[in-house]
Amino acid sequence: MRLAEALDDMLDGRPPVEADRGRRPAGWDSPGARPIDPDMALDHIERAVSRDGLTMYDHQEEAILEILTGSHVIVTTPTGSGKSLIAAVAHFACVAGGGRSYYTAPIKALVSEKFFDLCGIFGAARVGMVTGDASVNADAPIICCTAEILANIALREGRRAAVDQVVMDEFHFIGDPDRGWAWQVPLSELPQAQQVIMSATLGDVSQLAEDLTSATGRPTTVIAGVTRPVPLIYEWSIESDHDTVEQLVEEQKAPVYIVHPSQKAALERAQSLTSMKLVSTEERHGIAAEIADFRFSKGFGSTVRKFITSGIGVHHAGMLPKYRRLVETLAQQGRLKVICGTDTLGVGINVPIRTVMFIALTKFDGRRMRVLKSREFHQIAGRAGRAGFDSVGYVVAEAPEHVVANAKALAKAGDDPKKQRKVKKQKAPEGFINYDEETFKRLIASTPETLHARMRITDAMLLNLLSRDEDTVVAVRHLVDAATSSPAERKRLYRRAVQLGRALLRSGVVHRLDEPTPGGRRYAMNEDLQEDFALNQPLSAFAAEAIETLDPESATHALDVVSVIEATLDNPMTILYAQQRLARGEAIGELKAEGYDYEDRMAAVEDVEWPRPLGETLDALFEIFAPSHPWVPADALSPKSIVRDMYERAMTFGEFCAFYKVQRSEGLVLRYLTDAYRALRQTVPEAERTEELSDLISWLGEVIRTTDSSLIDEWEALTHPEEADEPEEVRPAHTFTSNQRAFRVALRNAMFRKVILAADDDFEGLAALEPEGSPMKARDWEEALGSYWDEHEEINDGPDARAPAMLVIENESGRRDSRIRLVRQIIDDPAGNHDWSITATVDLDECDEADDLVLRTRAFSRLD
Repeated sequence: MRLAEALDDMLDGRPPVEADRGRRPAGWDSPGARPIDPDMALDHIERAVSRDGLTMYDHQEEAILEILTGSHVIVTTPTGSGKSLIAAVAHFACVAGGGRSYYTAPIKALVSEKFFDLCGIFGAARVGMVTGDASVNADAPIICCTAEILANIALREGRRAAVDQVVMDEFHFIGDPDRGWAWQVPLSELPQAQQVIMSATLGDVSQLAEDLTSATGRPTTVIAGVTRPVPLIYEWSIESDHDTVEQLVEEQKAPVYIVHPSQKAALERAQSLTSMKLVSTEERHGIAAEIADFRFSKGFGSTVRKFITSGIGVHHAGMLPKYRRLVETLAQQGRLKVICGTDTLGVGINVPIRTVMFIALTKFDGRRMRVLKSREFHQIAGRAGRAGFDSVGYVVAEAPEHVVANAKALAKAGDDPKKQRKVKKQKAPEGFINYDEETFKRLIASTPETLHARMRITDAMLLNLLSRDEDTVVAVRHLVDAATSSPAERKRLYRRAVQLGRALLRSGVVHRLDEPTPGGRRYAMNEDLQEDFALNQPLSAFAAEAIETLDPESATHALDVVSVIEATLDNPMTILYAQQRLARGEAIGELKAEGYDYEDRMAAVEDVEWPRPLGETLDALFEIFAPSHPWVPADALSPKSIVRDMYERAMTFGEFCAFYKVQRSEGLVLRYLTDAYRALRQTVPEAERTEELSDLISWLGEVIRTTDSSLIDEWEALTHPEEADEPEEVRPAHTFTSNQRAFRVALRNAMFRKVILAADDDFEGLAALEPEGSPMKARDWEEALGSYWDEHEEINDGPDARAPAMLVIENESGRRDSRIRLVRQIIDDPAGNHDWSITATVDLDECDEADDLVLRTRAFSRLD
């Protein structure tokens, strides 16, 4: 799109004003840093769009003109009707006037997709991204972020925030019980900003438009009643899913997005479809060439590669971001015939799909199975048929499996009534929520329900409001009153705010000021807390108190702090169930060896849970904490061990996922580690951070970065394209070994992993850790361990064996410029002789090239 050229023409070489750099002069309190001429801007836009070979729809021109004249605009038009162009022009108009524009979306995948799209339109220097996990070019005049990021800015800075415009995509999320507050807050707390609200399924927005104009004084225009540019054809299928897919591909109705109720079902479908020849040999070679330089990790990465080379994509929130983006890119290139995924497609991912195929018209909403709501159905179905790609889109709903089976059996019986009567019909499975072709027709004809804002008050919200120089009580009242007109709901929210405020005062996180500030603020955060202190979880206040009770001299202090933090995080049930299965399996094995019969074994392991370090201690502390925090649910605390487990087992990310067989949920594991990392950095006071804890936090951050840094890498490629032609010996600024603290911890973990396996006499496992070309094979490990067992009965693998003093890292050659290190892990034998060690070498350049630790064992032998 030529909007960047048009923007350069509009700016005409003038230097950027303060707003262009994401900052404001002191006292700034007005929308827009520089007015623009709407007619001139529209002329530039029309010429830019024309040069791209596009013709704007009437509703696009109407929306753009309203944006240029400063109105709020609510765009509720069908998918594929050009909302992306309206959003891009909105950013153009804001930046041309020297302002700062924010694009928000509900999920990180959509934020990152839009980030790269806008980089392509406006240039990487003008676009930034902030998701909580990643922050790139954060001072840019156009920022892509999750809704919560902007909501927190709005809470902290209000009308003084450097936000001139907000483009809120997928605005129907305002009705979400848990997250709707993030879409509501910017509406009330950023009165200076022009709001551009977009969704294909908003329902009646007349009240929203009226409230927006009343609160800000700007006129609000609603763009609705638009005919879908690419019509949809609906079909009810009573064929098997394989037959349906094969027919759709043969009829040139691919790419087909198959919507599944779960991630597991999507993966199983993809696996079953590999038996079909969906792509030609030539197409397969084209795919192979396209992904030749893509780095697939071991485990699930190999599965993804197998699917992709068969013309099949998998797309769901459990995958690593780099794999989801690869699938999206290949789909946009038309290389994939089928994509098996969940309803994440309904959240606006820009994949050019010709056909959407529903495996079922029901879903599990976290509490129960139910039929899809009108908004959910239309959000997903609307992704079929994209303007510029298709002239028509197709929506296919598969009949339930038992209905398909019965239809096939009747068809096989033919027209003979006797044979038809003998057909034994399959019954619906237990718990099946019934739906049929009439259900499908009702959903097609339905209109999305009217949306209602959902507000909640949290600790983090109150702390953010304390950043403003105004009376916090008044700020809370304004926030609540703008969100709901219901007296009962307002009273409930006021009461909760008072409860939370009193708890923050009791905990010492907040204190009352002797004198109000000039703006009227009467409370402030404790000055002794670190600068980025935050209560990101409902139990973060509890965590801060519990950490103070730990013994900093304990050998397990750092891990105990981790356990406190983990107990306050949301439960990633897929991982916890995997840990529980392993624990129960081990317990059953022990009971079987002791002679217990089957029934007794099964009864005995009923109470076996996933690991709960400090469980009893934390439960006792919570009993003291809970009475003064009556709004916190009794079951809010959830001790668990994921970060701690990975660290104690000295495992890498890939080893941990493989050990618990959760490879298909790698994205879930990564998100949990990221949440834990953020909570450790922001909730643990500086006074409680020992050297070992700081090491562990640094290690965790590097695990996250090396697992998936695709967004950062892609942005670097956009901003520094010339580096592609530089000599290979020029290393990037951040490498695997450049964070020396994190690298040392990774090295300690890798060496201690060898100790753990050696203690189990697992020479095959030790050999499996070795990279190609390592001198130590399984036979060598077996012989070395045999020599050790001749002298000692066991290898200790407790905290003492892991002490920093047991690891020695030396410069192998002694030369200062050498990048090869000799590493020695001393073995903690039961006699305390410490006369055995594992020695290995590590080439720092090789690690940087692989973006991973490459460790080659030399020997397991006596020190003498």
